[in-house]
This record gives sequence, C-alpha cells and structure tokens, in this order.
Amino acid sequence: MLLRPSSLLPFLLLVLPFTLAHRIEIDPGQKDCFFESLQPQDKMTVTYEVGGSTSGGHLDIDFYVQDPQGKTIYTQHKKPQGSFSISADRGGRFTYCFSNEMSTYARKVLSFNVHGQLYIGDDEHIAPVEQEVRDLSAGLQLVKDEQAYLVVRERVHRDTCESTNSRVKWWAIAQTVILFSLCAWNVHYLKSWFEVKRVL
Repeated sequence: MLLRPSSLLPFLLLVLPFTLAHRIEIDPGQKDCFFESLQPQDKMTVTYEVGGSTSGGHLDIDFYVQDPQGKTIYTQHKKPQGSFSISADRGGRFTYCFSNEMSTYARKVLSFNVHGQLYIGDDEHIAPVEQEVRDLSAGLQLVKDEQAYLVVRERVHRDTCESTNSRVKWWAIAQTVILFSLCAWNVHYLKSWFEVKRVL
C-alpha cells in the first residue's frame, strides 16, 4: 500500500518513486490479489514473469487489473510474462490479480515488481536539473526491471537445462543396460548352437 508524503516534502521532492518486488507460489485453481491505493496522476507499473512450475505444466498465468469501482480495466490470459502501466485518473484502490484457476495440477512460481511515482507537484515548476533526475530515475528503474527479468529467465533456462541433462543421463544409462543385456542374450543364444549334446 502506498504512503503519501507529509505536507513538508512537496517543496523538496516533486516525485516520490516506489518499488516493490515479490516472489510467490500460486496453487492450481487459486489466485492471489494485491492492491495499491493511488491518488489522481499517481503512476504505477506492474511487471511479472512466471519463473517455474513445481509440478510440470505450462509457464503461464492469467493477469487482470480492476479500478476502484471493481471494473476490469486490463486482462491478459495465459502469458509467461507481461507488463501493465497506469496513470490514475481517479483516486482509490487499484487491484491486480494473478490467477492460476485455469490449471488443475500445476503450482506456478511467479516473480513480479511493482513500481511507480506518487504525484506531488506540477511539471511546469520542475527545474531542468530536477527533470534530468526524474529521467535518470526512470531509466535506472528500466535497467533494474530488465535485470530482474534476466535473472528470472536465467533461472528458467537453468532449470530446463538441468531437467534435460537428467533425462539424457538416465536414458543413456537405460540404453547401456539394454545393450549389455542384448549382448549377453546373443552370446548365450550362440553358445547354445555349438553345444555338443550327448546321445545316450
């Protein structure tokens, strides 16, 4: 939940940034919802990435956002990652949900970031240096989001490689056992052709 700054801060800061990072697990058939209380002209961005599934299944999730009146203003179905940005045109509680209700057996591991800016002053009164600071802050946030995305993608690819390596290893072992078993059977079968049977 966002906290409004005290009345003494507007002349020091024109924009107060916030960032929240989370990692959650969503059971099959369930959903997790969160909310942010925004004032008019506050900005919020939610980015998410499905980082894995504890019991197989696709790496996807449903995502939707509701305004303070409960009206759904954004939906995205069965996507492995996504992003949503809003500049609030009204004050109130904006709710965003991650839904795994379409899955019947796979628990999803989800990482998501919430970041934005609380509006305090008018852009017309921003000094050039302050505007540069705002631009640099926004650029830095984009870099952090990209780093978080790359960390999640690296985790997904590492899990995939380890799973593939494990399957290849056990398949090679199974092939070796089958090969030696066939060799032993062939030797035994050929020996039976050359055995001298004693006739009484």
